[in-house]
Amino acid sequence: METKEVNEKSKALQKATAAGELPENIVQILNDLKTGVVPTEDLLRSTKIGVIVNRSKQHKNPEVARLANEIVKKWRDDINKQKASTPSKNMNGASPKGTPPSSSADDKSKSSVPPAERTWKKDGIDRARTGQSTRDNCIGLIYDGLCQHSTVPPNTVLNVAASVERAAFAEYGPETNETYKSKIRSLYQNLKNKSNPKLRTRILGGEISPERFVVMTHEELKSAERRAEDDKLIQDNMNMAMAPQAERSISTSLTCGKCGQRKVSYSQAQTRSAD
Repeated sequence: METKEVNEKSKALQKATAAGELPENIVQILNDLKTGVVPTEDLLRSTKIGVIVNRSKQHKNPEVARLANEIVKKWRDDINKQKASTPSKNMNGASPKGTPPSSSADDKSKSSVPPAERTWKKDGIDRARTGQSTRDNCIGLIYDGLCQHSTVPPNTVLNVAASVERAAFAEYGPETNETYKSKIRSLYQNLKNKSNPKLRTRILGGEISPERFVVMTHEELKSAERRAEDDKLIQDNMNMAMAPQAERSISTSLTCGKCGQRKVSYSQAQTRSAD
């Protein structure tokens, strides 16, 4: 499918969704895209078709949502395979522009900056990975969140930061979308949270994938200790709410000393007389 046809399908999908057309019509468009599009990074970036299809994942019709999710996952996997199969060096032996050379020496090198003071600037990292200043700035922000109090080599942190940004871009992009910018800021705030250091460790260690990280809820991002504290607070509040209250009665024979009305509520307390 050529770029022009992809753009036409993109407009048709947006129009059908906005007009609330029958799910069958939207499914047909998605199936055309699934079978007709051979995804490349340039095609997805120029047409924004990945972003448009990604929005259909929230469609109320389960078949539309399932198909959109399937397409986005397939395209993402295809792009990752293309990147993995691309030689890391050109014919002259130089690394491609924007891609830091990967060698065992670089991977093992440690940052000379104290862990508590690390940033992408102090680590001397080139964050330019996408050719777009907004996205590169976001990679730097995520890097700053990941490297705090960490001894993980700079190149490893950079690769993870770039993967997180790429996943956020696929889920919430383009970069001009306020949702994308807000999500990046939220991810950074969670990463630099001193009370949740295990989050950084789990992401850098691969326990939490970038694709999973960018869609985690506020509750899922909490540390186990914080969740336990919140659960205890909720339980304490429930216990207090269920505590028996003194029974109160309404009397019209008594007069309120403040307002003078003869509608007074009162409670009785049983006391013991002195023996």
